[in-house]
Amino acid sequence: MSETKLALLVRVEPIPGVLHQMTGVIAAHRGNIISVAILGSRAENEERTFFEIELPEGEDPARVLAELEALPVDRGVEQVRSMDKIYGKRIIIMGGGAQVAQVAIGAISEADRHNLRGEHISVDTIPLVGEQQLADAVRAVARLPRAKALVLAGSLMGGEIEIAVREVREQGLLVVSLNMAGSVPDAADLVVSDPVQAGVMTVMAVADTAKFNIARLKQRVF
Repeated sequence: MSETKLALLVRVEPIPGVLHQMTGVIAAHRGNIISVAILGSRAENEERTFFEIELPEGEDPARVLAELEALPVDRGVEQVRSMDKIYGKRIIIMGGGAQVAQVAIGAISEADRHNLRGEHISVDTIPLVGEQQLADAVRAVARLPRAKALVLAGSLMGGEIEIAVREVREQGLLVVSLNMAGSVPDAADLVVSDPVQAGVMTVMAVADTAKFNIARLKQRVF
C-alpha cells in the first residue's frame, strides 16, 4: 500500500483540548502521526503545531487541510516540507568543547560532500561536562527526531555515561567514541583516535551515498 507523507504547520488558539481536536481530524482520515512538535509563536494568544503524517492510499491531503482549517480553534494551516527533506539525518556531537569542535570540523566537511550529492545530513553539537549531565544527554539523544548517530568527544568518560551508551545502542543509535580514558570506548560501536577522522567516519556510516559499513569492519578501534 502506497502512502502520502504530509508535513503541516497549524496555527491555533492555545486552549485546553486543541491537540485532541487536531489529532481527531487526522485520525478520521487514518493518518499515522510520525512526529509532532508544539512550537512557540510571536503572535499573541497563538501557538504553532508541526505535524508529520503518513496518509494511506485513497485519503485526500486537501481534505485533511480543509477539515483542520474548519476547526473553531484554527488560525491557519500551511503545508510545508518535511524535516527529512530539509535537515535529514542528525548527528549529535557532545563532550569537551575543544574535542567537539574538532569532530565537528570532520563531520561538517564530510556532510557537505554528501549533501551536494543529494543527501540530507545535519550536525548538532553541545559542549558538556560532568558524568550525570553527559549520561542524561546521551539518553536524550534516543528521543531526538531523526538522530542517527552520537559522537562522544572527550578525554575521560565512564560510569553512568557507559551505561547510557549501552542503553541507546540497544535502541538502534550508532555511537562513536574518541579513544579516551574511561569505559565509554569499550561500550561504543566504533572508537577513533583522531577527532576529525571520527567526524568523517560517522557521517560516512549514516550516509546513503557512502559505501562505508561499520558492520563490515574487521576492527573497531582506529
